[in-house]
Amino acid sequence: MERGESWAIIGPSGCGKTTLLYLLAGLRRPERGQVFVASKPLRGPRRATGLILQDYGLLPWATAAENIDLGLRLRGIDGRERRRRVMEWMTHLGIASLAGRYPAQLSGGQRQRVAIARTLALEPDLLLMDEPFSALDALTREELQGLALELAVGRGLTTVLVTHSIEEAVFLGRRILVLGHPPVSAPDVIENPGAGDSSYRAQPEFHRVVRELRQRIQGTRAVVASKGE
Repeated sequence: MERGESWAIIGPSGCGKTTLLYLLAGLRRPERGQVFVASKPLRGPRRATGLILQDYGLLPWATAAENIDLGLRLRGIDGRERRRRVMEWMTHLGIASLAGRYPAQLSGGQRQRVAIARTLALEPDLLLMDEPFSALDALTREELQGLALELAVGRGLTTVLVTHSIEEAVFLGRRILVLGHPPVSAPDVIENPGAGDSSYRAQPEFHRVVRELRQRIQGTRAVVASKGE
């Protein structure tokens, strides 16, 4: 994976998508081989890696602003800089008016924006996302997909997204890793250079790649089924 690339990882449940993400985050260690990030072997979690989870991971007793501030405070960043970053990201993500609200008082989309702000306030160079939009309604999901795209392109972040959605993988991943059930089927990579354009969904190429990805996934399942027999 090159610096600044956007990858999507897709495949059936149980194929190892989240495990792979946790390996990249340094939260799990490989039984064999090594993981390298920024040309260095990964020994554990690194400060410049951000992780956004499906369940948001917000503290229910802390306000939106306090949740965003948490990682900064744990890193010992001084109060003035923390307040600047918190307000900068809340304003950028359109949630500045929600600073004093608790997670239970926020919608799913607002909670996810808080989680995104908390991660990006730490200024990562590698952003890992584990099905961050799957629990949201369709319109909110598309809105946040566009936001993720804007942030990744605008900040030059290297991004890895785990998803079950074919359309989401094609919209956000310039390279798409299709996982099957090892050792029955080998991983497969689809090149998708059109991703990164906010108008990509309306283009014929988008629908062509969606069809191709669906066929690849169906092919993987057919291989697994035949091996199971």
